[in-house]
Amino acid sequence: MNETYDYGLWSMVILNSAIFIFFAFSFVKPKTSTDWRSLGVFAFIVALFTEMYGFPLTIYFLSGWLTETYPEVNFFAHENGHLLHTFFGFQGDAHWDPFHIVSMVFIVAGFFMLSSAWNVLHHAQKHHQLATTGWYARCRHPQYVAFILIMFGFLLQWPTIPTLAMFPILVVVYVKLAKREEAQAIAEFGSEYHRYMESTPSWIPSFNKSVEGKNHENVN
Repeated sequence: MNETYDYGLWSMVILNSAIFIFFAFSFVKPKTSTDWRSLGVFAFIVALFTEMYGFPLTIYFLSGWLTETYPEVNFFAHENGHLLHTFFGFQGDAHWDPFHIVSMVFIVAGFFMLSSAWNVLHHAQKHHQLATTGWYARCRHPQYVAFILIMFGFLLQWPTIPTLAMFPILVVVYVKLAKREEAQAIAEFGSEYHRYMESTPSWIPSFNKSVEGKNHENVN
């Protein structure tokens, strides 16, 4: 277990966290207090990179079971921090196993949705309009769906006890924020938002073209 120790790289924790946060801020550009409260994903990411490069809390916590179950594996080597790769018996480079590939699909899709959705939302807010185009024509809370996709992608790539605990908590936070935002939208837009709710799913995006058409009709 102690042949190689690839942790304690706090410069990597700071660098990767900073890059991710800067990258996310370039998409999100928070302006309201609700926008800032939605950024709990940043705490998730810092916790993730802390275990990925700094201090492997999960590996220490599970060290007894890991040593007994996988005596030939050095879990303090960075490559073996991809726990699902080992648990499911994959061989070779962990960056090319199915979990890592699928995780990148979720992460990239999440960032793409986040960028597109936030541009639509802030354009609508600037003009005091209801956001009903782009991803907002497919579901009512695409920005929160994007955060969930990104977090789930990272969980597939590098699961840890802290991030597994944080994930459901942040999902609940986003659900509550979404309900609060909907109450504010109803107060501001009234029947227009009720029609939008009737034609647009809340969380699971619809790719039915008729949904976007109905939203354009509602706005007009």
